[in-house]
Amino acid sequence: MFNVEGDESRDRAQAQIQLWHDMLSYINPMSLKCAVELGIPDIIHNHGRPINLTTLAAAIPIPLDKTDHLRRLMRVLVHTGVFSVIQTSKQPGSSSEDDDEEKEELYALSPSYRILVKDNKDCQSPMLKILDPAIIKPWLFLSQWFKEEGSTAKSTPFELCHGCSMWELTNQFPELNVNFNEAMACDSRFIMRTLVTECAPVFDGLKSLVDVGGGTGFAATSLAQAFPNLQKITVLDLPHVVAGSVAPADSPLNFIGGDMFQGIPPADAVFLKWILHCWDDKGCVKVLKKCKEAIPRRGEGGKVIIVDMVLNSNREDHFFTETQLFSDLAMSVVLTGKEREEAQWKKIFEDAGFSHYNIVPVSGICSVIEVFP
Repeated sequence: MFNVEGDESRDRAQAQIQLWHDMLSYINPMSLKCAVELGIPDIIHNHGRPINLTTLAAAIPIPLDKTDHLRRLMRVLVHTGVFSVIQTSKQPGSSSEDDDEEKEELYALSPSYRILVKDNKDCQSPMLKILDPAIIKPWLFLSQWFKEEGSTAKSTPFELCHGCSMWELTNQFPELNVNFNEAMACDSRFIMRTLVTECAPVFDGLKSLVDVGGGTGFAATSLAQAFPNLQKITVLDLPHVVAGSVAPADSPLNFIGGDMFQGIPPADAVFLKWILHCWDDKGCVKVLKKCKEAIPRRGEGGKVIIVDMVLNSNREDHFFTETQLFSDLAMSVVLTGKEREEAQWKKIFEDAGFSHYNIVPVSGICSVIEVFP
C-alpha cells in the first residue's frame, strides 16, 4: 500500500531544500571572491604543498580568533571544488583546538582553479572584481524594473538603481573603471591565447585592423605579436578608457578616444570582442553599419570579426548552457544587451547590410563570427 502522505512530506522537504539552495547560491561566488581577495590561492600555490589551517591563517594574515571562520569559509570552497582537502597525521609539535585526534586537514588548490593564481599566464582572478557592489546592487531592483512603464521607465535595472548607465558610472568612479578594465584585460589574455592559435586563418591577408572597445589594448597587442602582417592596429574606446594609454614607438598600435556610434577609423577589418552583447539589436545594427562604412567593399577583403557568444539553449551540456543563460540575463540587468542565438545574429547582420557570415568554432564560452559586406 502506497504511503501518499509520506511521499508528499518528502516532496515538501525536497522543495524546501531546493529553495534554500537557490536562495543561498550567491554565497558561492562571494566566498570565492573573498578567498581571492585574501590571496588564498596564491598562498597555497607558493607554499608548494598542501597547507594546514594555522599556517594559512598566519600567511594571510588574520587575527587568531577568526581562524575558525576561515575554516568555515574553506569548508564551503572545498565542497564547491575550488580547494581539496587531505586528512593527514599531525606533524610533531602541531596543535589544533578543534581536533582532539592526531589528524589535521591540509588544503590544496584544485587543478581547474589554478587560473586564480597570479603567476599563471591564464590568471582569471581579476574577473571576480566584476562582483562589485555597483554591479550587484541593481539585481535588487529587477522586480521593480519589470513593473515600470511609460516615458519615465529606466532602460535597465542598473539605471534604475544608479540613475545612470554603467559606462557613465565607470567614468565617474575611477576605481570601478580600473577594476572593470582589469577584468576585461584578464579575459582578453585568456581568449586571445585561444584565438591566435585556433583562429589564425581569420586574420590572413589583413594589413590593418580597428579594435573597437579595445580598452587598454591587450587584445590588440596580442594580435600584433601573433600576426606581423597587421601593420596598423587602432584601439578605439571612450576617451576616459584610453586616457594614458601609449603604444611603444616600434609598435603598430595607436589609441584613439572616440564613440563607435559616431564613427570608426577605416581598416581592412573591425574587431569586436565582447562588444555587441552589451547592446540591444538597434544599437548593434547602428554599430555594424559604422563598421561597414569603415571596411573595404564586397570583394575587396573587408570584414568584421566578432568574438561573442552564440547562444545554444538546446545544448546537452547543462553547465555550459546555464552559464550562457546567466550571462544573457546579466546583460539585461546591467546593460541593454543580450546573448544571441544564430538566427538573432543573422537578423542584425542583414539589417546592417551585410551579405553573409561564418561562425568559427573555438573552445570555451565564446565563438568567432566573420561578417562580410
